[in-house]
Amino acid sequence: MSEIVNEADQTIIRPGTDVVASMAESFKGELLSAINSSSGIVVIDLEGVGMVDSVGIGVILACHNTLNQTDRKLKVINVTKDVYGLFTTMRLNRRFTVEGVK
Repeated sequence: MSEIVNEADQTIIRPGTDVVASMAESFKGELLSAINSSSGIVVIDLEGVGMVDSVGIGVILACHNTLNQTDRKLKVINVTKDVYGLFTTMRLNRRFTVEGVK
């Protein structure tokens, strides 16, 4: 179960575990719930996440597409070097903000 924090103009979702096929359905449900219950930016904080597979990327991309329909933004933060490389190779950093681990 992801940690979800609502702040003034953003909702932060921390899955806390690898974003892979085995948890994708529940994560997708949590994201949709967070999107529907907020009106600002949605931030996915990948601190502690070492791996994102193709299904996980699909869930994140679906979140971006849903937000984009209402002119809202997605931001993915605290991304490991390997996951950041995957996002940039797929040019996802051109669709939404992707920030590596500081």
